[in-house]
Amino acid sequence: MKKVFVAGHNGMVGSAIVRQLSQQSGVELIIRSRKELDLCNQQAVADFFAANQIDEVYMAAAKVGGIIANNTYPADFIYENLMVECNVIHSAHLAGIQKLLFLGSSCIYPKLAEQPMTEAALLTGLLEPTNEPYAVAKIAGIKLCESYNRQYGRDYRSVMPTNLYGMNDNFHPQNSHVIPALIRRFHEAKLANAEKVVAWGTGKAMREFLYVDEMAAASIYVMDLDPAIYQQHTQPMLSHINVGTGVDCTIRELVETVAKVVGYQGRIEFDSSKPDGAPRKLMDVSRLKQLGWQAQVSLEQGLQQTYQWFLQNQHNFRA
Repeated sequence: MKKVFVAGHNGMVGSAIVRQLSQQSGVELIIRSRKELDLCNQQAVADFFAANQIDEVYMAAAKVGGIIANNTYPADFIYENLMVECNVIHSAHLAGIQKLLFLGSSCIYPKLAEQPMTEAALLTGLLEPTNEPYAVAKIAGIKLCESYNRQYGRDYRSVMPTNLYGMNDNFHPQNSHVIPALIRRFHEAKLANAEKVVAWGTGKAMREFLYVDEMAAASIYVMDLDPAIYQQHTQPMLSHINVGTGVDCTIRELVETVAKVVGYQGRIEFDSSKPDGAPRKLMDVSRLKQLGWQAQVSLEQGLQQTYQWFLQNQHNFRA
């Protein structure tokens, strides 16, 4: 029986990892709420690892937020994310834990990175200013893992997901990401029999979206890879692995698919006076494909499952 600690088990990704690991025989899950264990508290984290004979750690805990939150609280974002990853990774090492998986974000790549973005684009240019402190913390997490591997022979791996959506997402009307925001807007427009819904931008910008259960499956797959195979496809100082679908769609296609899934019958208009953001953001997932994993769930399938979850849980959303 291996003991597995999932840090951040209440979040969208952490909860998906827990759902999948709980179906595996031979896994004893260890989870702690924020009240039970403050990951920013170094002593508390060290004591926790010393007291529990943990075999593997999934590092899915992070302070996350949209553009407004990142711009308003940059100190909180860099401090909390650095503290949590430093405490968890260092304490795991001190407790003799050999296996750890760190979950990052595609915002680690330069703002003007060539598309699709390969792992080698890391640290080749300036970051997007709006979430630079968060991105720097995530880059530090990758480098912590690599440094403990190089100095102590640990097997600490990193995965970088594209834009995620699915169960347990944040559907807050002001500070949610694009898919939950669209689901909520089209759902409310359907209930109100609204004539039209206005979407931001031209609809021509291209984005990639991955259903969160697939992110969890890919994370477990990478964690379980034989060390020799993992090392064969990575380098000691370029060891992170992109996780995505490798396929992008226009924002117009996304908006129309959400409307279809929700059952909204009205008109959709695009307000081209609003910004599109970057014209394209897509992950190169050939490294993960070579390792034997690729996404299976289509955008429409993932959106259908997400909308069903939204309908069942709309009365008790995370604020």
